Amino acid sequence: MAPQWRIVMGCDEAGLSYKNKIKADFEADPRVISVVDVGSGAPDDKTPYPTRAAAAARIVKGIRAVTAHDSFSVERSVKSNNAQVLCFGERVVGIELARKLAKEWLDHEFDPASASAKKVEEICQLEEEA
Repeated sequence: MAPQWRIVMGCDEAGLSYKNKIKADFEADPRVISVVDVGSGAPDDKTPYPTRAAAAARIVKGIRAVTAHDSFSVERSVKSNNAQVLCFGERVVGIELARKLAKEWLDHEFDPASASAKKVEEICQLEEEA
């Protein structure tokens, strides 16, 4: 059975238009059972980006975030690193590519029996020691 995704989305004011378009894509995807929006809601929302950006997500214990610009990076971030957070820079990636990559993200699952599982376990151990 295919996974059912619960998505949480965020952005700063610079990513607002991308967030809204990708959110609509997720809401229309039958694999997605819920979408929670924690991002900026208006272009004048100047909430500091560290509260919802890749740099902040990467330092949360147990979270592996990736900034991706291509299909291979999206696939390997999940299959090799068990990444749970996908980030885009609106000023770096075009909207159609971002939408494509977000859709592809849902196609991949980490296999805890894979050769990469030991590497992910080592990452978890580093978090415990930090």
